[in-house]
Amino acid sequence: MNDVERFLAHAVQLEREAARRYEELSAAMGTEGNGELKAFFAKMAHYSRQHLAQANRRAGFHGLPPLGAEDYEWPEGTSPETAGWAGVDALMGAREALELALAGERRGLAYYGAIAATTADPQVRQLAQEFTSEEAEHVAELEKLLARCPA
Repeated sequence: MNDVERFLAHAVQLEREAARRYEELSAAMGTEGNGELKAFFAKMAHYSRQHLAQANRRAGFHGLPPLGAEDYEWPEGTSPETAGWAGVDALMGAREALELALAGERRGLAYYGAIAATTADPQVRQLAQEFTSEEAEHVAELEKLLARCPA
């Protein structure tokens, strides 16, 4: 991807979907009575909304292209944060919720990392590297929580 506006349009959509996914997980963990994970997923939804606001602010300096669903260039045909997302089911436990979130974050990390590694545009590379760093932090947090979670 070699166009800043197109990259930001993708980042906006990806972060919007990530926030919604984390809100669903937070609500599910609240229903399950897991206050720690409810708060954690709410915090992650907040971070995703911050990343969304950051992408929107950066996009304010650029005109974002209006993209239809078929115009997005996603590795699996859908946003990395929602690929493989079957939704939250009423019987989902803490471990399953963490694994689902971790898979999404790893896909987001790989997505931004691939763009950073392949773009010819230095501004896109810089932005993708910033988003890659943020996704790596999320992956690390989720891995720590998952390591503490009983199998």
